[in-house]
Formats: sequence, structure tokens, C-alpha cells
Amino acid sequence: MAGSAVTEAAIVAQGLGKDFAAAGSQAKVAALAALSLEVPAASITALVGPDGAGKSTFIRLAAGLLRPDRGALQVLGLDVARQPQAVQDRIGYMPQRFGLYEDLSVQENLDLYADLHGVPSALRRQRYARLMEMTDLGPFRSRLAGKLSGGMKQKLGLACTLVRSPELLLLDEPTVGVDPLSRRELWQIVEDLRASDGVTVLVATAYLDEAERCARVYLLREGRLLAGGTPAALREPARGRVHVAEPPPGQAPRLLQSQLLADRARVVDAVPEAGAVRFIRRAGAAGTSPQPQARSVEPRLEDGFMLLLDAADAAGAAGAADAATAATAATAGAQQPQPAAPIAAAAAQGSEPVITVQHLTRRFGDFVAVDDTSFEVRRGEVFGLLGPNGAGKTTTFRMLCGLLPASSGQLRVAGVDMRRARAAARRHIGYVAQKFALYANLSVDDNLRFFAGAYGLTGAALQRQLQRAYAEFGLQDVKRMPSGQLPGGYRQRLAMAAALLHEPQILFLDEPTSGADPHARRAFWRRITLLAAAGTTVVVTTHFMEEAEYCDRIVIQDAGRVLALGTPAEVRAQAGAAANMEQAFIGVVEAARRGLQAAA
Repeated sequence: MAGSAVTEAAIVAQGLGKDFAAAGSQAKVAALAALSLEVPAASITALVGPDGAGKSTFIRLAAGLLRPDRGALQVLGLDVARQPQAVQDRIGYMPQRFGLYEDLSVQENLDLYADLHGVPSALRRQRYARLMEMTDLGPFRSRLAGKLSGGMKQKLGLACTLVRSPELLLLDEPTVGVDPLSRRELWQIVEDLRASDGVTVLVATAYLDEAERCARVYLLREGRLLAGGTPAALREPARGRVHVAEPPPGQAPRLLQSQLLADRARVVDAVPEAGAVRFIRRAGAAGTSPQPQARSVEPRLEDGFMLLLDAADAAGAAGAADAATAATAATAGAQQPQPAAPIAAAAAQGSEPVITVQHLTRRFGDFVAVDDTSFEVRRGEVFGLLGPNGAGKTTTFRMLCGLLPASSGQLRVAGVDMRRARAAARRHIGYVAQKFALYANLSVDDNLRFFAGAYGLTGAALQRQLQRAYAEFGLQDVKRMPSGQLPGGYRQRLAMAAALLHEPQILFLDEPTSGADPHARRAFWRRITLLAAAGTTVVVTTHFMEEAEYCDRIVIQDAGRVLALGTPAEVRAQAGAAANMEQAFIGVVEAARRGLQAAA
């Protein structure tokens, strides 16, 4: 590790501002406005905030890839605007979509980045050995990057970033789309680097449990700093206001959550947790407690985060910079569909299966991606497909949607045999892909009309469904904007609106909240609760284990095999009475892998 003169702060921003041209206009909008903060040296600091908050913009400024329009920014004691190359020679930067070359092997990718950064040949053998040990990629040196799982790609991206032993590491949402096991491994690498080499780390993340591991956290919203400090200081305002309530027997926790969220006068936030619902009581709320039998619990960073955003909403402190980023404020409730009354406890769930999977297998040559899988999904059920990256869940998901044929076994969706009539089944399903599968150059209205045409909607039915989509998903203000210029929260809502135009019986959601902030995830799942209560069957893949608590039942897969199947409570019990779904997930997968190793 090269010595550094920086002893107090690796990054110092003072009155920092950055503007971008507004979509379809000559006007400028502020991505960052009068931002001042410090990143302590030899520590891990987190940037958190809703979609469009300015986290990626700040990291790109710190990497010398953008020039500030106002204010000052020093990185490792250098003025980054005047000396961007000098800064870049001393840092590592891993953007959200790290540029791996998928037709090159793991070793060839490392060699390429070592060449680009001018790493001397004499240093490579020692450095490569350490990187392979840190990332556990040693056995896969000759494997093509395109053949790696998502978690392994992220670790290779981090290894390529570290080939020159940087003093400062900038990570832009490095664990988006990564399963809990891989997330844990990535964070272990980062924490070991800080402890052993004194590397300073600045990470933008949508995972508040990750931010809780950092020495300092900054909360951004619409380019402005709302708060900053240690995780302990930021969660302290929530002390005494966080409670856990048990739903009535037989009621899904998501229904109680939705009822609590409807009580905005007394409840700031609510989320399912371990079969119960964790909620934040509004300070000074009039009337009786929203849940008299609730018990008080210790606050977390996410609780403090939600209180800060709620206070900003109430004070009107976060004025929207433009029509697109205004959607981030709407996730607090303004433009989200709100039921007129609490959702009925009895969801419209039927006993008949709408999806039947028996001995389903999918092979790619000699590789078995899905191995003898069986389960059923009932009408109105929310069913979760979980598993590590490369476990086979995406392959299973694509077969259920009719996007991939099965090699063997039986698969019926909406009463249709998917091995014989996949096209017929597609008329009954809606599909939201992980990257939303929208046409970036088409406007919101054109995207909706295109998908409506694909579903055969015309005339009065088309107009009725379009108006419904605009009203329910709050898309009217961005009707003419190209979808590629929308922030993530808006793209998610547009993708959902398009998938529901034809009122499908079954809705397939492939990691729909990947990278979304907690506010956006709450609003998204409230909508799913409404759909399920009305009888729509929902099948979802996710790497947010808290979202498994919204599901009626889940299946956990690894190496193409089913490891667990049942309600969240049953799966937690299988994992030895795990405290939450993340612990249950890790416990189930690790136990199965130990069993395979013992049998080998």
C-alpha cells in the first residue's frame, strides 16, 4: 500500500454543485446542490438516499469523471477538477455496471486491467495471488467471465478494480442484484482491505443494513444533504418509536403492514419481519396506539432513514428538481395508489393451483440448470423464488413465463401445458423483467401503446386501460418523456403498468426492486398486496430477503435443486429457528452445500 499524506479526510466537498440538461429542454437541473461533506481516511463511508438523490453523481465527481459546476472537491489532498488524472492514478472505481469482458477469462480480464493501469509485471504474481485468495476465484481463472454467476462477476469486477492497490475505493451500489451469501463475501473483502491496508472506501448502497456497517453515513435527497453521522447517531431519533406487532392468526403480515401504512396520521413506516410487522409510530400522534399489543424494539439505521425522509416530506424541504425526479418524493405516498379503506384480511386466494410444476428439468448440454423441481402455486398467492446467483431460479422463472422450454417434466400455467402451448399461456400472464424491458427511445405513452397492441387491446378497451394505468401509476406528468430518461422509480412503475394492461391472471416479477430505496420498495409491495387481495397470482424473484416475508410461500433453490419449500415461518424453522429470512436463507444454503461436500 503506497503511503499517503492524507490523515484526516480522504474526500472533502464544500458547496459542491453539478447540473445536467433537463430532458427535452435547454434548462439545467441540479443533480447536486451546495453539498458539503467529508469522508474520513482509512474508514468505510456510505452514501444512501432515494433514486435520483445524487449518489452516483457524487462518486463520479470524486473519480474525476465529471467536473463540478460549483464549489470545491478535494480527493486525497488533490483538487479533482484540476488534477483528475492524478486522482485516478491513486483510486479504484467500480461503477454499477462494471466493464468486464465476457468473452475473456477471469485471468485475461485481470491481465487487461493490469495492463490498462500499468501494473509492473514483477508485482502481478503476488497481487493476483492475494486477489484470488480474497475473492475465492482461484479455481475459476480459466472460466469465461460471461459464464460466471452474478456474485462471481461482482467479485471479479472488484478484483479488477484492486489490481493496482488503490488508496481510495469508490463503489457505486456494488451488491445490487447479488444474493445474501455473495453480499456477505463482498463486504468481507472490503472490510479486510480497510483493516489490513488502510484503504478508504466510499460506497453508495440501497441496502441500509450495509450502511449500518460503515463508520459514517450520509443521506442524500434530490442532490442535497439531509443528514450525516454515525449509524448510532442517525438511528437514535427513532428510539422509543419502533414497535413490532403480530398479525391475527391466519393473516399474512403484508395485510397488517398495508393497514398500518394506511394510517398515515399515526404510522411513519411499516415492514413485515419474521412473521410480524415492524412499524414506526409517529411522534405525538393523537388517538390510541395503532396496535395496542405491540412491543417496543431497538431502532435500526433504516428506521432513522425513514424518519428523516418523512420529516423532509412534511417540511417540504425536498422540492423536486424536474418532472422526472419528482417521482422519488411520490414514493412517500403522494402518487402511489392508496386504498380507500384498509385491505380486507381475507385475500381472494383460492385453493386451486394456477401453476403446477412436476419433476421439471432443464439442461444446457451436459449442465443441469434445474434438476427435478416440483411445486404448486395457488390463485391469489404471492410465491417467492429465492436462491444464490447461479442457483437455477432464473431458469425456472423463464420456464414458468414461457420464455424457455423445459427439457423434461410437466409444467402447467393458467391451465395450459407450457410444453405444448406456451403462446396460449402468455395471454394470461404479465411479466416485469429485471431490467424492465422498456423501449428507451419511446415515450411513456408510446411504450404503453406498444405493449397494449401486443396484448390485442384496441378501441375503447385500449383507452380505458391507458387511463387506468396513468391514474394508478402516477405517469401522467411524464407521459411524453422517453422511458430511457426516467429515473429507476418511474421505470419500475411504467414496467408494472405495461405488464398489467391486459389484467393478467398471473404476474411474474424478476427482481423488480433491485437497487430501489426502502421508500420505493414499500410502495411497490403495497401495490402487490392490493393485486393479490384481488385474486392476481404473483411469482417474484428477489435478493432482498426482507421481501420474502411478503410472500405466502417461498422456494429456495441452489445448484438447480429445491432446498426448502413452505411459508416463511416454515423455512425459518427449517434453518433452526432463524431470526429472519436472511439468516434462514444463508443457513439453508450453507447446510445443503456442506452436505454435498461431505457426500463427495
